[in-house]
Amino acid sequence: MEFVRIYSRVLGLLRPECRLAITLAVANVLVAVLAYVEPVLFGRIVDVLAKGSDRPPEQTWSDAIRLLAIWGGVGLGGILANILVSLHADRLAHRRRLAAMALFFEHVLSLPTAFHSESHSGRVLKIMLSGVDSLFGVWLAFFREHLATFVAILVLLPLSLSMNWRLGLLLVVLIAAFAVLTALVIARTERRQGKVEEYHARLATRAGDALGNVPLIHSYVRLAAEARALAYTMRRVLAAQYPVLNLWALVSVLTRAASTITVVSIFLLGTWLNLRGQASVGEIVSFMGFATLLIGRLDHAMGFVSRLFFQMHGLAQFFSVLDTESSVKQKPDAQTLGRARGDVEFYHVTFAYEGGSGVPAIHDLTFSVKAGTTVALVGSTGAGKSTAMALLHRLADPQSGTIRIDGIDIRDITLDSLRQNIGVVFQDTTMFFRTIADNLRVGRPEATDEELIAAAKLAEAHDFIVRQPRGYETRVGERGVTLSGGERQRIAIARALLKDPPILILDEATSALDAATEARVQTALHALMAGRTTFIIAHRLSTVREADLILVFKDGAVRERGTFDDLVRRGGLFANLVRTQLGPAAQPAAPAAGGMAPAAGVGVADEADEPVDSTTAVPDSPRLA
Repeated sequence: MEFVRIYSRVLGLLRPECRLAITLAVANVLVAVLAYVEPVLFGRIVDVLAKGSDRPPEQTWSDAIRLLAIWGGVGLGGILANILVSLHADRLAHRRRLAAMALFFEHVLSLPTAFHSESHSGRVLKIMLSGVDSLFGVWLAFFREHLATFVAILVLLPLSLSMNWRLGLLLVVLIAAFAVLTALVIARTERRQGKVEEYHARLATRAGDALGNVPLIHSYVRLAAEARALAYTMRRVLAAQYPVLNLWALVSVLTRAASTITVVSIFLLGTWLNLRGQASVGEIVSFMGFATLLIGRLDHAMGFVSRLFFQMHGLAQFFSVLDTESSVKQKPDAQTLGRARGDVEFYHVTFAYEGGSGVPAIHDLTFSVKAGTTVALVGSTGAGKSTAMALLHRLADPQSGTIRIDGIDIRDITLDSLRQNIGVVFQDTTMFFRTIADNLRVGRPEATDEELIAAAKLAEAHDFIVRQPRGYETRVGERGVTLSGGERQRIAIARALLKDPPILILDEATSALDAATEARVQTALHALMAGRTTFIIAHRLSTVREADLILVFKDGAVRERGTFDDLVRRGGLFANLVRTQLGPAAQPAAPAAGGMAPAAGVGVADEADEPVDSTTAVPDSPRLA
């Protein structure tokens, strides 16, 4: 049963503190036992007093005092057990709530970009927050009071049969009727509540989408339209929720009515039994106490079960995310790379996106470069350039082929040490909602202020940073929205400079800069690239003139490779791109006899080895761009 499976996992999350959980469970059993004992003692006292006329007063007084003393001890034990439960249940619930949040947060961040492309951040955040809140509520309520209730119902209630099986049987029948009613309601409303939770997830997605695109909403006068769309989803939430609430409201009313029904039933049956000599007045009083206690607890238990039901689908979503396995897995025996030299090799690499058209985004890609080489990847949008670089730092793994760094398969290297050796400057630079200094230290938290400033100066970022209200301690907006595109990109370049990796990936790293700033930053980039293996993804061909090797991508494969002048002389794909962007002035002054040799250290396949058949173009997925 799904209900049982989910809540067994909820309790399973308490495993790190199982000793305390067991202690609280034992304390709850004690509370339930003591709660059961009190009505019994009260009934015994009533019987002692009722029979007082037939016994010496001293004996009646002695028996009454003895029972009252036992009752006092039971009451004190109940108070101590409740103190233990209340104090430690709260602390346990708070600790495990934060632990569950940390577990979810770390797991989601470890998932590849494919997961985040398919799941809106607002939806994921809603699942996490509502999930941990539900866990907290379940743990707290369960250990504070409801475990004792279930112990009383499932264990101690049958023991009442030993006191008077006729009255005990009546209680058992009434409790069983309530349990059947609850099961029927759960069965009738489970699927409907699933739809409600899905609508809530849509609400979070829609709201998060709008809040993340406020400038777009203002620019295109979308405020009223977005508000109407959100209101429409809210109406669908209510339309799906009301039938579920109606059934549970009926259960609540019937549960409360059951208190009167049970008390009257026990009184009538008890009176009849007493007249027949089959039940004493004390037994009737005890069972009246049982009935009042159990019906009161049942009322709370029904509220608890209804909350469990309403939270079940949210918790199912929470565990579904936790169960999502990363497609990029680290081997248990993966080795730490240390600082790499920077040799990179792609060997017959093929990669296709899951759920795509089935046509590979990268097909049989083979090339190798020596450490310190600058490689430019050019080609039309969707040719596979960004995907190839994403595979290099394992945002995804290819379906076939091997990628090596310094001769080691990157799947045999720990993810942390692999990515420590690779610095990336993205085309669409993102930043944390933190200070500029914090954003610069992302790749190297221990960097000193002096090193921060030096990197910023090299990236032409220092001057605009010191003009900010608090300089390097200025907090930028969400995703760096308070900075211009050029400013964000210069901070990204400074961030890569500070990280000091042996392998660089520059994905249109200067695309957001004006001509004058780009010229200055290019000088800084040249200093950064010195002695490092650098991959430049570029659409503006003016930025790749000095590359040691240019790889021309088309349809997920390398169609041409060589130096700038060599490729222009060939008159192929690259030459056409150059003529389109740069005009005739970009042509080399005079062709060299026999062509131009590739730069030293660059592995270049012969023309005959290059693929000649074309396939349907597959756009670079934004998941790995």
